[in-house]
Amino acid sequence: MSRIPCTTDVLIVGGGPVGLALALDLKYRGVRFMVLESSDGTLSHPRVGTVGPRSMELFRRWGVADRIRATGWPGDHPLDIAWVTAVGGHEIHRLDFGTADNRPPLAYTPEPEQVCPQHWLGPLLAREVGVHPDGPLRRRCRLDRFTRYDDQVVATATDLDDGSRLTIRARYLVGCDGAASPVRKAAGIAAPARYETRVFRNILFRAPGLRERLGARGALVYFLTQPPTLRYPLRSMDGRDLYRLTVGGPGPVGPEPEAAGQDALTTVRDAIRYDTPLEVLSENVWHLTHRVAERYRHGRVLLAGDAAHTLSPSGGFGMNTGICDAADLGWKLAAELAGWAGPKLLDSYDTERRPVAERSLEEANAHLLRTMRRELPKEILLDSTEGARARAKLSEGMERSGVRREFESPDVHFGFRYVSPVVIGDGRRERDWRTDALPGARAPHAWLGADTSTLDLFGRGFRLLCFADSDRLAAFEAAFAHRGVPLRATRCHDASVAGLYRSAFVLVRPDGHVAWRGATLPRDVVRVADTVRGAR
Repeated sequence: MSRIPCTTDVLIVGGGPVGLALALDLKYRGVRFMVLESSDGTLSHPRVGTVGPRSMELFRRWGVADRIRATGWPGDHPLDIAWVTAVGGHEIHRLDFGTADNRPPLAYTPEPEQVCPQHWLGPLLAREVGVHPDGPLRRRCRLDRFTRYDDQVVATATDLDDGSRLTIRARYLVGCDGAASPVRKAAGIAAPARYETRVFRNILFRAPGLRERLGARGALVYFLTQPPTLRYPLRSMDGRDLYRLTVGGPGPVGPEPEAAGQDALTTVRDAIRYDTPLEVLSENVWHLTHRVAERYRHGRVLLAGDAAHTLSPSGGFGMNTGICDAADLGWKLAAELAGWAGPKLLDSYDTERRPVAERSLEEANAHLLRTMRRELPKEILLDSTEGARARAKLSEGMERSGVRREFESPDVHFGFRYVSPVVIGDGRRERDWRTDALPGARAPHAWLGADTSTLDLFGRGFRLLCFADSDRLAAFEAAFAHRGVPLRATRCHDASVAGLYRSAFVLVRPDGHVAWRGATLPRDVVRVADTVRGAR
């Protein structure tokens, strides 16, 4: 058995969406990396279905947003969410979101969310990263162990096809290896459960002709409200004939676990009122855990995605939280490797991202509990006036309980703010993230032309937006240049953009978050430069 030595700057363990997003960010910044993925990349049972709007903004930066939109989701398929007694049965409540083709543009982002299930998204990202031997993504390659040193991490891995062993020397190792995360466990980082573990079944099936049969009653997601067994979502996976049904599995899943032992085909037939052809493709049992790692960094080993946090899929925050992890971590690793980061910069990854995961976990769990605790009276199944009254009452209760927030949550996707030693607050009265460049928050989107957003200015390095002139600009630029920190200044003459940003000068980090703002450029430019790079 041969042993192959390899050297890289960042070793990413796990080739799922988060690991590949981190790889794309490092590629964008010119950082050497290697990705180890133990599977062959085949997804027989796809999971994630929607790429959130903030993730789409990041994919826009990395040059793949257009490709994600072109993966195959039909532009005329409804994006609605409907609560029904069965697909094709009585409809109780509906949220109208239009279609990808006709939904109105959003004022606060150039990139609305996009349906792209993981069996489409994974191969697309893998192609962009590059699969071995021409690229750095090594599939069918299992991490066996690693040893941390002061200046590097030495890992050993096995090629599962030919049995050869790799010895990989990396400056940093990032575990993107899922909820069970061998990297997290080997690093000795705890991730205690915050809520009871729940068990579910996902059933993947084909239903040719179902979309046509439904016609105007079509939806992206159907929440089943069929007492006593069905209350979870059935969603379209490709906009054509592929669907996934979630039901309670064996164990403590909630008040109605009766469907746990029922065979898959019978369960699917119960969920669909029409007598239509059905083919069960696969089913799996999965455990929903609610965890946030107690820390995201242990020396030169870091965690991202499900390795750092697992939360309910309700709301669609899990993968999207992980992709934002990648955007925060990527530029900080690049700064460390380039030599301009101060000692606090990489530690700020934990400081900034862990509170976001904790808030997202609580929000997602609230959505899950709303579904699990909803009372479903048997009368809603009746084809009668009594049944219509029961359905109307249930719909009113759904409206009052805020069900829309689960599917339209811009505050969760965009509204988080970083409070850390590398963000300079100003003590000014806080406004909405949509209408103000708040320190620590994502810098607002505004159109600078037909196809150019303010977001397109951010990414390579720091960007100083100047809505006024200053004789201190040269000194400001010199302070960054002297420390090797990449900075570009942009003079903006657009009054509407200036009104949105609400400060004469706004310094934006490489991840697109505001690092500092002010009515004038500071006299102590060294303090600003050293703070935002983590050296104070």
